[in-house]
Amino acid sequence: MSKRIGSYPRVRVEGDGRGVVSQAGGVLLVETARRTGLEGAISAALSPWRKARAVHDPGKVLLDIALAVALGGDCLADIAMLRAEAGVFGPVASDPTVSRLIDTLAGAGPRALAAIQRARAEVRQNVWRLAGKNAPDAGGEVIVDIDGVLVLAHSEKQDAAATWKKTFGHHPLLAFVDHGRQGSGEPVAGLLRPGNAGSNTAADHIEATRLALAQLPKK
Repeated sequence: MSKRIGSYPRVRVEGDGRGVVSQAGGVLLVETARRTGLEGAISAALSPWRKARAVHDPGKVLLDIALAVALGGDCLADIAMLRAEAGVFGPVASDPTVSRLIDTLAGAGPRALAAIQRARAEVRQNVWRLAGKNAPDAGGEVIVDIDGVLVLAHSEKQDAAATWKKTFGHHPLLAFVDHGRQGSGEPVAGLLRPGNAGSNTAADHIEATRLALAQLPKK
C-alpha cells in the first residue's frame, strides 16, 4: 500500500503472495469511485450534515455502506468486513456512527436524498462522457426499463406487507438504463414501496420515471 490520497488508500498489487487481504475485489470499486469523481461528489453533497468536529466524512461512510452491500452485505453491521481491512478501505466508522448518520440523513428527508441524487447525476454525466462511443447514449437513444421486484422479508420490517404473490415483504419499483446485449442494466432510480403496492400504479411509475430522467445527462 502506498500513501493515502482522498478518503481511501492507494493500493499496490503485487504477485509475491505477501500482504494478502480479503475483499481485495473491493479495490476495483474504490478505484472506480475515485476515478469517476463519485468519492468527491458524495463527500461534497453530504458536507452540510458533517458536524464540525466529526472524525468520519459522511460521504465516505455512505460509500463504505455501498461497498459493503456490493461485497455481499445485507445490513449496516456488515460494514465490519471493510473495517477489518483498513489497508484497503482506510478508516471505517463504527456501527453507532453509521447508525447515527443514517438517522440524520433520514431526518433530513428529501433534502438529503436530493443532494445524493444530484451528486450521482453529475458523476454519471462525467462517466458517460468518458465512455465515449461505449456510453449508453452513444447511438442517440437511451432505453430505460422500469419494473417492480418483490423483496421478501422473513420478519416484521418497516413497510413490509403481504404481496400479490402471497408472500411477505416489499415491492420496490426500479429503473435501469439498458446497456444492450453486451452489458447489464445500469441502475438509475429506485422507489421504495410496501409489499402490497400495486404493479401498475400510475403515480408510482410517473415518480420512478421522473427520478430516472433526472439521472440522465442533460443533453
